[in-house]
Amino acid sequence: MFGKSIKAGTKLVLSRNISCTSRWKCSATQTNNKKTALFDLHKDLGAKMVPFCGWDMPLMYPTGVLKEHFQCRNNSALFDVSHMGQLRIHGKDRVEFFESIVVADIQALPVGHSKLSVFTTEQGGIIDDTMITNAGENLYVVVNAGCADKDIAHIKQKMAEFKATGKDVSLELMEDQALIAVQGPSTESIVSKLAKLDLSNMEFMTQRHAKIDNIDVIITRCGYTGEDGFEISVSNSNAVRLAKILLDTGVEGVKCAGLGARDSLRLEAGLCLYGHDLNEEITPIEATLGWLISKRRKEAGGFPGAAVIQKQLKEGVSKKRVGLIVEGPPARENTVLVDEAGKQIGHVTSGTLSPMTKQSISMCYLNTEHSKNGTKVFASIRGRQIPAVVSKMPFVPTNYKKITPTA
Repeated sequence: MFGKSIKAGTKLVLSRNISCTSRWKCSATQTNNKKTALFDLHKDLGAKMVPFCGWDMPLMYPTGVLKEHFQCRNNSALFDVSHMGQLRIHGKDRVEFFESIVVADIQALPVGHSKLSVFTTEQGGIIDDTMITNAGENLYVVVNAGCADKDIAHIKQKMAEFKATGKDVSLELMEDQALIAVQGPSTESIVSKLAKLDLSNMEFMTQRHAKIDNIDVIITRCGYTGEDGFEISVSNSNAVRLAKILLDTGVEGVKCAGLGARDSLRLEAGLCLYGHDLNEEITPIEATLGWLISKRRKEAGGFPGAAVIQKQLKEGVSKKRVGLIVEGPPARENTVLVDEAGKQIGHVTSGTLSPMTKQSISMCYLNTEHSKNGTKVFASIRGRQIPAVVSKMPFVPTNYKKITPTA
């Protein structure tokens, strides 16, 4: 059924995504997986469910990945991201504490604003990426599903050490909250109507509280697709009702999309997937994420691995994360990259056939001397050396909401 609903070229994406042991870092033999509050709704809608990092999650729906991808690019798509970990950090010393474990400048983060950051090891490697919002009386934090247990254990350990010095900080796990992402160009008008709010002045990476049909929600303007949209935190008890309200918005309204489309969308947008494009052996500088670290934090440090990262900022790195356009079949994860002489110079961490550009796109790490845009390299695919060119990212322009100040 699914093969018939997807055009040639996209079937490769599906076969990769269905392999939970390789692409999604999840065991296909998992049992007793957790279920989000929307599990029964996914089944009712005909979703193909797969084990994903300890959860049963929708890979795709009967329409197929390609239509779900274009639904997000052209209209609005709903993704269940309730498997993500939602946390609150309380206490008067919460900012000082969180700055001791992430690279973000939280002191400078205004109330109601959000920031992407990373937890780092003492060697400068990335434990996970995370979203942090200054919610006023606390910090609202979202961590990746595949790393949630590791992240929470790490936070608890560091918090115990911090509190032992007499500091005031505490952790709240928001286990009764679901998280629904709605992404695409028509999302603002749809959510504005439902929430009875003018969201046209709400900028990317900001957050506000609202009500939709008397359901209390937390709306953050962010996402993982490159499109404008929102992540909506809602109680588990109201999650299905909210999802049905969002889905009941007309023919050109909101439709569900699964993990398959989420992966192809984020790759077109040049966004990293932890465990593939990022890990504890890669630093933010090697990952070309130095922009996450403000001038103050680059100079003052104060986060794990600061000395390593400061040295890399000063002296440079031997490898970099870059984009790649392959002149042939997609170069997928672990594909070896070589120079004209056949010498290995890097490897691919993510790759697919872009539904939007119809090109084979990849994210990879290359030796720094080969990382300049326009550099020609070769991908070793099935015994052949396929030409490829280093390309800037994103591969498809992003449509994040920016507010232009009036004169």
